[in-house]
Amino acid sequence: MASILVTGGSGFLGANLCERLINEGNKVICLDNNYTGRMKNLENIINHPNFLFIKHDVIDSVQLNESIDEIYHLACPASPPAYQGKAAIMTTKTCVYGAINFLELAKKKNAKILLASTSEVYGDPLVHPQNESYRGNVNSIGIRACYDEGKRCAESLFFDYHREENVRIKVIRIFNTYGPRMDPKDGRVVSNFICQALRGEDITIYGQGTQTRSFCYVDDLIDAMIKMMQSPDDFVGPVNTGNPGEFTIKELAEKVIAKIGGNSKLRYCDLPKDDPTQRRPDISLAKEKLCWCPQINLDEGLDKTIEYFKNEIQSRGKK
Repeated sequence: MASILVTGGSGFLGANLCERLINEGNKVICLDNNYTGRMKNLENIINHPNFLFIKHDVIDSVQLNESIDEIYHLACPASPPAYQGKAAIMTTKTCVYGAINFLELAKKKNAKILLASTSEVYGDPLVHPQNESYRGNVNSIGIRACYDEGKRCAESLFFDYHREENVRIKVIRIFNTYGPRMDPKDGRVVSNFICQALRGEDITIYGQGTQTRSFCYVDDLIDAMIKMMQSPDDFVGPVNTGNPGEFTIKELAEKVIAKIGGNSKLRYCDLPKDDPTQRRPDISLAKEKLCWCPQINLDEGLDKTIEYFKNEIQSRGKK
């Protein structure tokens, strides 16, 4: 039984990861300040004898008496509505201070630590598809920079701690992921489209909907995270984790409408500043080093996610 710490553990990805780790027989310590996380996400495991929840902000240092073998460092707002505006400074602090605090903890505990970085480090890419050697095209002073540059700095810190302090690190770059436990209000494109269609509202598309994204179902992403953590210590990454299937935003909206039915139409709005025009991972490295590639296609994943949001909206409507 491994003792595993998950920061950001009550969020969408974190809660799915915590449940998987518990089901695999590990002891899990979940740490989150619940800024974007929800205790509801943990309801299946909150009373499990091998699970412990600690409410804590990763910006602040933490002292833990428990032995820790592995740290999955996920804590950070990940959707634009959550980190833009008045939360921008907090997001940068979360990325930078959070990385330092938990790298220090990993050094103290002699634990292996994985950073959940992001495809946003590539910015609005000039190379397509994006591979790990591409250094990105990021606006360092734009409204998304708190997240984009925050994660880039976190990656830098991870590699410096690896080189200078011999901390065992793993770095993955996560592309758009969706599935159960997403918050209906988190502002991500899959949840937005599904919830709008389920409520009979028009689907909001920014720009002309020609920008592309690659959508990875959450179970596949969790598989990649665990495989990365279990990989040999001399493979540290960064490694892209995502589904290379590429779709325009308009294609996604049309798929959602076709599956849900109803009278929703497409409503076009101005494209937000610095919104990437193309996003598709080259996962050759993940295939080679992790023997990993996604198994769930977009149609299957959307069916599972729509069912989740149907239940979520119904349960909220009864309150």
